[in-house]
Amino acid sequence: MIVLKSEKEIESIHESCHIVYRTLKLIEQNVHPGVTSQDLNTMAEEFIIQCGGRPAFKGFHGFPASICVSIDDEVVHGIPGNRKLQEGQIVSIDVGVEKAGYYGDGAETFCVEPVSQEKSELLTVTRDALFEGISQAREGNRLSDISWSIQSFVERHGYSVVRALVGHGIGKAMHEEPQVPNFGSPGSGPVLKAGMTLAIEPMVNAGGFEVETQDDNWTVVTKDGSASAHFEHTIVITREGPRILTDS
Repeated sequence: MIVLKSEKEIESIHESCHIVYRTLKLIEQNVHPGVTSQDLNTMAEEFIIQCGGRPAFKGFHGFPASICVSIDDEVVHGIPGNRKLQEGQIVSIDVGVEKAGYYGDGAETFCVEPVSQEKSELLTVTRDALFEGISQAREGNRLSDISWSIQSFVERHGYSVVRALVGHGIGKAMHEEPQVPNFGSPGSGPVLKAGMTLAIEPMVNAGGFEVETQDDNWTVVTKDGSASAHFEHTIVITREGPRILTDS
């Protein structure tokens, strides 16, 4: 069942989302060669707690860290560790926060400069695809209008969207109905209504869309070893249009 949120609930979700936004900005300032993914995890966890939130990923279905750090061909769910970032890599950071019983979720992919033009373009297309999807999150549209706008934009630029992983509703739980795929035909699925809160998150591969999970049972990588990027915003549908909650 898709739960429509009240104005009070939306503002509570926004509080968690604002911590997500600030955490991602903090991490962006510290992505450079030599820093470890565990350094970023520790930094994020301490900051989230300092802001009055709780790292929502820590312990979620047994996940051992507070953020996901996925490098190059790692799509999502990378576990932080002692690996040091190197020039030329791209690093996807996924952050979840719970505060006062409500959740926020967001992700961004950063460059460990300098990076190749190919990787830079992958990031640009993925980020733009997210906003293409958000633009369709309007009352009266169908859920798949979001999905199709992302897929068509990505494929028009020669990339592929991951099929095995999707976005989701969010609120009092990290994952609520509905699922929000990044692919599909337009004009199908639930009718979008004001009060829906969605985490829209295109995961885009430079090569094929196939992925596989590594032996740690968490880290999802591209099957062909191509680079992957991930951007995510939590949004609410209003009568005036979509409102991004994981933004300034």
